[in-house]
Amino acid sequence: MAAFDRRLFESLKPTVGEMEIVEFTGSEQGDKVHMKFIKPIQAEWVSEIIEHGETESDAWFVDVGVKLPWPLASWTHRHIVQKVDEHHSLILDDMTFTGKNALLTLLLYPAIFIGFYPRKKIYKTYFEQLAKH
Repeated sequence: MAAFDRRLFESLKPTVGEMEIVEFTGSEQGDKVHMKFIKPIQAEWVSEIIEHGETESDAWFVDVGVKLPWPLASWTHRHIVQKVDEHHSLILDDMTFTGKNALLTLLLYPAIFIGFYPRKKIYKTYFEQLAKH
């Protein structure tokens, strides 16, 4: 979980458009993430880490949207790392969200999927390189 830092967060930035990380204080309860989207839309996103924890088999932290871009009304994102064996882990992005109305919520599903799907490869590459050092 220590690797869920600003450097990883920078690596996860979308390749489409332009986004600035205004503030990233960490991945523990009470920390904050503040992003500013510049292109193709102008919007701000502020999330607060409301929970983090670790067991023998899992580690996680949860962020909740405090200030969200339109059309999002709510956002909860559980970042979960599950231990597979001594050398392998599985990273899960578990998101719950709503739009400003039911139709927007439905329309957000493909956009969120497309936005988060590239993380699979980014996580794999990032952690493979980290393991080499």
